[in-house]
Amino acid sequence: MLTLRHSAERGYADHGWLKSYHSFSFAGYHDPAHMGFGNLRVINEDRIAPGTGFGTHGHRDMEIISYVMSGAIGHKDSIGNGASIPPGDVQRMSAGRGIMHSEFNHAEDSVTHFLQIWIQPNVSGIDPGYEQKSFTDADKRGKLRLVASPDGTEGSVTIHADARLYAGLFDGGEEARLALDLKRKTYVQLIRGELQVNGQLLKTGDAAKLEAESFLHLTSGKDAEVLVFDLSA
Repeated sequence: MLTLRHSAERGYADHGWLKSYHSFSFAGYHDPAHMGFGNLRVINEDRIAPGTGFGTHGHRDMEIISYVMSGAIGHKDSIGNGASIPPGDVQRMSAGRGIMHSEFNHAEDSVTHFLQIWIQPNVSGIDPGYEQKSFTDADKRGKLRLVASPDGTEGSVTIHADARLYAGLFDGGEEARLALDLKRKTYVQLIRGELQVNGQLLKTGDAAKLEAESFLHLTSGKDAEVLVFDLSA
């Protein structure tokens, strides 16, 4: 079964300095029909105004992934990490038993546009951790590149969760096929462009939820950038 979730159906919040679309219930947006999908709990598409950001705040027992589309995020945390996260980098922060961090757009004239993703871990109370890796456009061109996994295979960042995250870029005749486990769930988030997912057209910001499907087939991309989540049920 494939279910579409159109971009305009997501929750939306405008805080002035931050404009955010919520795929699942978050903060002031609550929809009992969209509390998460499998162990995927949050996908927030955030745009942070120049010179602003999230002040220091805490998390616990959550795997948090940042995927930047444009601009950069300045990250600092309570375990000693300080980094800039540009487009192409994937950042993983394991909150574990507790971590404090901040995220800031230090640019004076450009918006930072990124996805903040939360996945429920399969362990709790672990030491907090941080990892950041870069994936080029060539790594993702015309294929699904594994960027996050439980075992760090293929150079992906390691998450403490029963989930895998793939990223891909598709245009024209480029296509990709992925075998799926019928007992698991798959979530497809189209970041930009247009793309057909098992014959269904997605446009920028749209998503597709797949359950009891044996394969994923991505075709007919038009400047498409996509994330694919393989999730526990």
